[in-house]
Amino acid sequence: MKDNLLIIGAGGHGKVVADIAIKMNKWKSIAFLDDNKNIESPLGLKVLGTTDRFIEFINDYDMFVGIGDNFIRSKVQNKLEISGANIPNIIHPNSVISDSVEIGIGTVIMAGAIINCSTKIGRGCIINTGVTVDHDNQIEDYVHISPGSNLAGSVKVGSSSWLGIGCIIKNNVNIASNCIIGAGAVVVKDITKSGTYIGVPARRLRK
Repeated sequence: MKDNLLIIGAGGHGKVVADIAIKMNKWKSIAFLDDNKNIESPLGLKVLGTTDRFIEFINDYDMFVGIGDNFIRSKVQNKLEISGANIPNIIHPNSVISDSVEIGIGTVIMAGAIINCSTKIGRGCIINTGVTVDHDNQIEDYVHISPGSNLAGSVKVGSSSWLGIGCIIKNNVNIASNCIIGAGAVVVKDITKSGTYIGVPARRLRK
């Protein structure tokens, strides 16, 4: 762990990440990189330059990708990992996480999230505000679980899937990689094919 934290992405998601990092009280300074030159000082923190300059800071800063888009986040984090960056987890002090939970690097867990025992969470995930993840879940890399979603026991979510706000996932259900689960959807059986699913119970949208 280094004394300073650099967050790549100063938009809405990046600001929430920074706010959590401030509450963690682990870094002497926190700053951003962002390609939008109109962003000046989100949350009163400095923007040190554009994202392609990260290598200049790699020796002095922990680095975290504060980008909500799963595909872009995975691309940027992979570049950081290859470059040897130190990538922490950002975990809100008001989350509740079992000691037996495994969490991959670059994952953020936000306020009010509850993650129960024997769950595994991959790299670069977003476990958003007020999410509940029950026992023995497997959340693969670069998954985004949106605010207020509830996952019962023994759920598996494939890599790069996005669960919209307020989703409910029944126990013992598997969700394939690269899926979008619409807001408020209820998933009651396995989803084996990538795509967009909406409704109660969730059904696949035809192209």
